[in-house]
Amino acid sequence: MTVHDPVLAAAHRTAEAQGRKPIPDDAAMLRAAAELTRSLSTARPAIYWPDFLASALLGYAALAGAMLLDHVALAVISGLVAMLALYRAASFIHELTHIREGALPGFYVAWNLLVGIPLMIPSFMYEEVHTQHHARTRYGTANDPEYLPLALMKPWSLPLFILVAALAPVGLILRFGLLTPLSLLIPPLRRVVREQYSALSINPAYRRRAPEGDFARCWAWQEAGTCAFALGLVGSVFLLGWKPLLVYMAVHAGMTVINQLRTLVAHLWENEGDAMTVTAQYLDSVNVPPPSPLAAIWAPVGLRYHALHHLLPSVPYHALGEAHRRLIATLDGDSPYHRGNYKGMLPLVGKIARSTMAR
Repeated sequence: MTVHDPVLAAAHRTAEAQGRKPIPDDAAMLRAAAELTRSLSTARPAIYWPDFLASALLGYAALAGAMLLDHVALAVISGLVAMLALYRAASFIHELTHIREGALPGFYVAWNLLVGIPLMIPSFMYEEVHTQHHARTRYGTANDPEYLPLALMKPWSLPLFILVAALAPVGLILRFGLLTPLSLLIPPLRRVVREQYSALSINPAYRRRAPEGDFARCWAWQEAGTCAFALGLVGSVFLLGWKPLLVYMAVHAGMTVINQLRTLVAHLWENEGDAMTVTAQYLDSVNVPPPSPLAAIWAPVGLRYHALHHLLPSVPYHALGEAHRRLIATLDGDSPYHRGNYKGMLPLVGKIARSTMAR
């Protein structure tokens, strides 16, 4: 196969020199993915809004219950419901980065006001970051903010990966409640905060560039709102005591750990830094389609079709199931598409863990 992209061509030469066989694009799969899903690219407000609002409402009602209930068992159950519902509501941040402008009027502001700021994950932390993960010549390279070759790292890297997520509420309070106001007073610190602490990324080498234009204004109001919330959260201890803050942080930590586990199995993490073809990116990514019973809970809002999403990033979450069914029914059994589908989280965690132990 002739590779016309100079970056991919160089990556292929490197792979061949190191004895690794590069994965060419599968034209039949890419063509079928494009042709079979043309009618599925429209985001439907009648699905987005009720799903998002119901998840947020349930999450905050359950969070209030966990804070106010004296019965321990009921408070714990309420906290678990809050964690899962708010996790689903927070997962819409992924959709925000892919929704065509104007497709869902008001959704961007509503999500930030109802979820992004109260959970201290405003959308500017993901915007212009996640799209780099989808860039054809960035995926899996050192310039990908959302990629680490976890399967090729040491065994201790996986528990550390999860532990960092458990500490997220503390880190976010420090980021917005302390570093934001300090960085406004200390310009050199502002650059550090912007470059290193303003992205929902897992690549520690990633450095973020300064925002421009309309995005800079969105960044400003979101960061100001989140700063005010973080300070209010800490200040609430003097009015309400420690329990509400500790419950909030426990729910937030649980939500973030689930997301980190989901991130751990979103890819196989086997690329060593070379640029990859679209087919190679698909095969390094993961679908967990039905009948896996729990995937809709730990990978909500279409995230169970993560590999398919890398083929079709513009298809809205509510259409990915239908897109998957069409491709499964159309493509031959030897198509690479079938090799991107897995049965559940535990087998994937085991696969990655075994890979680390072999290092």
